[in-house]
Amino acid sequence: MATPAQARVDLAAIRHNVALLKERADGAELMGAVKADAYGHGLVPVSEAVLEGGASRLGTAFVMEALALRAAGVTAPILSWLVTPGEPLAEAIEHDIELSASDVRLLDEIAAAARRTGRTVRLHLEADTGMSRGGCPSATWPELLSRALELRAEGVVEIVGLWSHLACADIPGHPSIERQLEAFDAALKLAEQAGAAGSHVIRHIANSAATMTLPAARYDLVRPGLAMYGLSPIPELGDFGLRPAMTLVARAGLVKRVPEGSGVSYGHLYVTERETTLALVPLGYADGVLRHATGLAEVLAGGRRRRIAGRVCMDQFMIDMGDDPLAAGDEVVLFGPGDGGEPTAQEWADTLGTITHEIVTRIGSRVRRVYEHKGSE
Repeated sequence: MATPAQARVDLAAIRHNVALLKERADGAELMGAVKADAYGHGLVPVSEAVLEGGASRLGTAFVMEALALRAAGVTAPILSWLVTPGEPLAEAIEHDIELSASDVRLLDEIAAAARRTGRTVRLHLEADTGMSRGGCPSATWPELLSRALELRAEGVVEIVGLWSHLACADIPGHPSIERQLEAFDAALKLAEQAGAAGSHVIRHIANSAATMTLPAARYDLVRPGLAMYGLSPIPELGDFGLRPAMTLVARAGLVKRVPEGSGVSYGHLYVTERETTLALVPLGYADGVLRHATGLAEVLAGGRRRRIAGRVCMDQFMIDMGDDPLAAGDEVVLFGPGDGGEPTAQEWADTLGTITHEIVTRIGSRVRRVYEHKGSE
């Protein structure tokens, strides 16, 4: 069930951004990160556009996301890297999903699933190079390599990737970047000495920010996420030529005149200073419009920017139009590329003290995704 709102996704912008990233990767393969419903843009249509734009692989956080892509007919290689106990590993292996492991326990669980299927699983081993999140610590990396090689000899796994993740690539010059790359190189050297890093094994650590700014981090493959959607991974360095793909719009549900002194929405945090026109916008925090946007974020309505007036509710918020005309059914733009004077997702993020990732991924399932510029033309 959908609301009257739309998240319009420009697939041509997605293809443009991927092509730009592919060029910046300077010969490295490109894996498009399409986790979290392609950052809220829509898993299957966006994945198809990402592949059309030049990506050779896709990456998801969870196995179920990868299986959804296979069910939709996507045949490109897919890596799922956040594998937790109890995942449908046998089903993933049967559908040629590549899996990541960071410890021996998980490695053995993946191997057991491979034995049940009678197939060999394509495996990426993740090293913790200093983010202290996912990945195998350096102290136990040799043990993980050894066990993976035993399983390779058994024929249940094929080691196809060695990888890690950068913590501060979006902070230019941060000292952890060099330390992590050195740690990754050390992990790769150990893998090579153990016999787990042949020419067919893909080395990857670069996210969007590293793809754009750190040539030394590109190795064999880059894994951009945010930048594919046209959002800058390092806003202080500009937009890098990226085109924002999502425009969030709604149609005014009610427009009415109210007298001076009218309290608006819960808690009367906004009180009209004179007789004015209020417009109801049918989007709320259930749809991803942060409650914190109350009195802060702006939208485009009637040709001008308007600040949200009063508390953001679960399904709606209000704007004060003054004496400017607006009718029920007229379009209100929350954010978009900015070409028409509307706020951008970056402006929303800056205003609300968050990151653009949160702005776009929070857009809920009630908001219809409408895809523009389908196909590769």
